[in-house]
Formats: sequence, structure tokens, C-alpha cells
Amino acid sequence: MTNTKTYAWVVVGLLWVVALLNYMDRQMLSTMKPAMQADIIELQSAINFGKLMAIFLWIYGFMSPVSGIIADRLNRKWLIVGSLFVWSAVTWLMGYATDFSQVYWLRALMGVSEALYIPAGLSLIADYHTSKTRSLAIGIHMTGLYMGQALGGFGAVIAERFSWEATFHAFGFAGIVYALVLVVFLKEKKHREQAAVEGGAGLKPSVFKGLALLFTNSAFWTILFYFAVPSLPGWAAKNWLPTLFAENLKIPMSTAGPLSTITIAASSFLGVIAGGILSDRWVQKNVRGRVYTGAIGLALTIPSLLMLGFGHSLFYVAGAAVGFGVGFGMFDANNMPILCQFVSARHRATAYGLMNMTGVFAGAYVTDLLGKSSDGGHLGRDFAMLAAVVLLALLVQLYFLRPKLNDFSESGS
Repeated sequence: MTNTKTYAWVVVGLLWVVALLNYMDRQMLSTMKPAMQADIIELQSAINFGKLMAIFLWIYGFMSPVSGIIADRLNRKWLIVGSLFVWSAVTWLMGYATDFSQVYWLRALMGVSEALYIPAGLSLIADYHTSKTRSLAIGIHMTGLYMGQALGGFGAVIAERFSWEATFHAFGFAGIVYALVLVVFLKEKKHREQAAVEGGAGLKPSVFKGLALLFTNSAFWTILFYFAVPSLPGWAAKNWLPTLFAENLKIPMSTAGPLSTITIAASSFLGVIAGGILSDRWVQKNVRGRVYTGAIGLALTIPSLLMLGFGHSLFYVAGAAVGFGVGFGMFDANNMPILCQFVSARHRATAYGLMNMTGVFAGAYVTDLLGKSSDGGHLGRDFAMLAAVVLLALLVQLYFLRPKLNDFSESGS
């Protein structure tokens, strides 16, 4: 069954749920802050709460390349199962936390365990899908992340009705159970299993050799830049778009929050599906089809950022959010497929781990920068200025990314 086209889509479905849990569990803490403050007094301090957000980002960022290296050398099924089990157990244990120190160290452990998933998951999907379906498969998987981010906001609703402890227990238990489901149904790609049986020939190259191959590949440096720069507005939208909606439209945060997050989530969903289908078809006729599809997505975000920053009517701001979401979704769906045109299967998880690290660190930087902008009353202006750096990334991508193959095979490494 693991060699059939049907099972390739089963893998996407199985990992879609993991992606949802990945983002949902990390987002819940931010939405349940008010409920937790009553019992954990230290969380009433914005500085302490910021430390919780920061420790996750820093550890997640630093662990991303490490997790990629591990995924390229070990059985990805068991890495994914273990990662899900640990972060779900951490979520469950959050419900027993009684002081800030316990929450802090559990949050740090979640950063380690969650970082282990994305490189392994995406490389497994990429292995199961050929160039005819790879972008659509990755795109569908990415919608799980968007859905998890959206559902994380309902943690506050459940906490209000029951308790924050019960909410952590419920979501953590669900993840632990699903990890057991993956033990039964998720399979490693056959060629990886066979290579392991035969002694791992060619499967486990030296870590330093693998990194050397990546860092001497000029296309990989371009991809790193191309991935990191759009991460600036991507994280800006995640963390500051509700505030921008509230300020530019003069509406309360209770209205601005759902309006902005639902608009971005829904449009991003459309973007990854449309971008995946377009890319998979285009690349069959033109080897640069994925590059061009990603470029179209980035191009859509440029006027959207300008309108988001300077717009002051619902029509312009909401329309810009839709344009940004569709464009960013098209970009998101094609990052790993573009990487597959330049990096062999043996090093893809490592490469994506490095990409993920640069993206997270870019997000940490822009989140802090826009916080200062918001305090200074310049949030909209600085949001719009991000369009300039995205334009630079777009030009670099179009000029330098010139793949020769639809799929960089093992023999090309």
C-alpha cells in the first residue's frame, strides 16, 4: 500500500492533523492568558508573558536545523510520532502548572519537540509525491497549520466555559491518542526503509559533508534569502494584523481580531490550493513553473502590504488582507517543492530546517520592530515599508533561481 498513489494522499491526510495540532497547541497559551493570570500571578506581567513567547521562538529556531539533520538520518515516521507525543504530553502537563517557572520550562520543551516535526513531515510528503502533485500536497498540508492557528483561538472559549487546566488536558490527550494512530498507519517511504535494511548506503551521509554541500550551493543561499524575507511580513501579519485593523479602521480589538485572522486564514487556504495546482501543472511544461508561481504569490503581497499600511476603509484593508493571504499561500505551497529542484532527497530536511530557522528569527526580529513602531504610532507606515524588501526578494528569486530539473534526484547530489 505504501507504494500506491492513494497512500501518498493518505500520508498528507495523516500529517494534516499533525500540522493542525502543531500550531493549535503552541497558539493556545496566548489566547488563554487572561484565564491563567488568576492562578499564576506572574503572568499578569507583560514582560513575563513576553518571555514565554520568546523562549519558544528562540529554541524552535535554533532546533530547526538540528531537527532537519536528524530527519535526514533517522526514520521519519518515528521522529514524527515521538515529536507529536512529546509536545502533546507537554500540553497535557501545562494543565498541572502552578507557577511561572513550570510554564516557562514546559514552553521551552515544546519548542524542542515541535521543531522536530516540520522538516521531517515536509520531506516525507515530498518523497511520496512526484513533481506532478508535490506542490498541491504540500499546500494541503500547510492548510493544517492555518487551521490549527485559527482553532488555537478557541482555547480561550473552552477555558472560559470549563477551566484552562481542563483545556490543556483535553488537547494534550487528543495529541497523545493521535500519536498512537500514527504508529499504526504512518509508514516511512520504502526506499528509505530498504536502504536502512541494506546498511544505509548513501542514506546517512556525514553531517558536515551534507552541510558543506548545502552551503557551497549558491542556489540554496538564494532560497534562504527568498524564504527569510517574506517571513518578515508573514510573521508581522500573524502578530500585528489585528492591532493594525483596530488602528486603521478605528474598531475595537474584539472585532478587529476575528476579522483579521479569519480573513487571512481563509484567503491563505485558497492561496495554497490554487498555488499548488498551478505550480504542479506549470512545472510539467516549464521547469521554472514553481519559481514563477511563487513569484506571482510574492507579487500579490506587495500592493497588499501597501494597502494594509495606508488603508483606512474596510474595503481597502480587508481586500488587502485577502490579497496578502492568497499571495502568501501561493508562496508557502511552493517553498519545499522549489527546494526539491535544487537539493537531493538526502539533504532536504536539513535544508528546510535551516530555512525554518531563518524564517523564525526573521519573525522574532520583525515582531519586536513593529512593537516599537506601534508604540510610536507608525505601525501602518512600517507595515507598508515591508513591501520594499519583498520586492527585493522577488527580483532576486526571478534572476537567480534557474532550476534545470523538476526533481533533483539522488544522482544529482
